[in-house]
Amino acid sequence: MSGGDDRYLADEEATLALGQQFAAALDGGLVMHLHGDLGAGKTTFARAFLRALGVGERVKSPTYSLIEGYDIGGRRAFHLDLYRIADPGELEWLGLDSLAEPGAIVLVEWPERGAGALPPVDLALHFRHEGTARAVRVEPVSEAGQRFSERLQGNR
Repeated sequence: MSGGDDRYLADEEATLALGQQFAAALDGGLVMHLHGDLGAGKTTFARAFLRALGVGERVKSPTYSLIEGYDIGGRRAFHLDLYRIADPGELEWLGLDSLAEPGAIVLVEWPERGAGALPPVDLALHFRHEGTARAVRVEPVSEAGQRFSERLQGNR
């Protein structure tokens, strides 16, 4: 895969705009892993992305439920937050088989805590603090991730 794309996020509005831009570039299923420290912008991005895709209901953080599922125009979208997982074996009871459905959109916060139990990643987003702002590195990991990254570049 080609190298990643670094983006500076000056404020929360920039993170929201990035989520909307990702939604506009999406044309099929995609598995995104959202990496970064607490408060780096992962949940803000995920909420903006899901809202822009058309989730009409309140987009809740899955910190306690671990997974939230949504129906979006005949497709399924899943938002996972694995911060509270100590061992990937704890995910067995969640029934993660539906994450591998063709066309599913999957966003996983703290994916390293679900290693081996998650579908293969297409796009890795590495959020980080930059002083009082944030930044994100967008890294394609699969062919689907590479195609998405190219569409995203075209939508800039």
